[in-house]
Amino acid sequence: MRYHDITKDDMKNGDGLRVVLWLSGCRHHCPGCQNPITWNPDDGLIFDEEAKREIEQQLGAPYISGITFSGGDPLFPENLQEVTSYMKELKARFPEKTIWLYTGEVWEDIQNLEVLRYIDILVDGRFEQEKKDNLLHWRGSANQRVIDVRRSLLCGQVVLQERQERL
Repeated sequence: MRYHDITKDDMKNGDGLRVVLWLSGCRHHCPGCQNPITWNPDDGLIFDEEAKREIEQQLGAPYISGITFSGGDPLFPENLQEVTSYMKELKARFPEKTIWLYTGEVWEDIQNLEVLRYIDILVDGRFEQEKKDNLLHWRGSANQRVIDVRRSLLCGQVVLQERQERL
């Protein structure tokens, strides 16, 4: 698995201050994507122990709310196994921190994936340029949903995060 960046103290990609892992690899290639540089799974840096230490050091800070996986697409097939494994490690080590994940996939197609057990909030759906709205909270286009994964898994249907309105 490869990544392009690890951002710290991010306030735009989830609730609170977060660390964001920008993964390489995406098959959606959405027109107007803000990160087309992340599409190629062979670009970027190898996700290694040093990258993990950097993330975990950030997550150890009491003011950091959690981690957000973005990209590219963290659910890109070549990323899925390693992302799942790493999220499992993070949940065990930092149970009080939240995990957010942005994907071009939709809930209905991925709701049976193991990785969802470790995600608190999922922002699903491809970016659609014609539905772009800069005032939406935590998403780029109106078709995307901010899903409360825990509640959705319990209910067996999509439960949206309460804060869906525009800024």
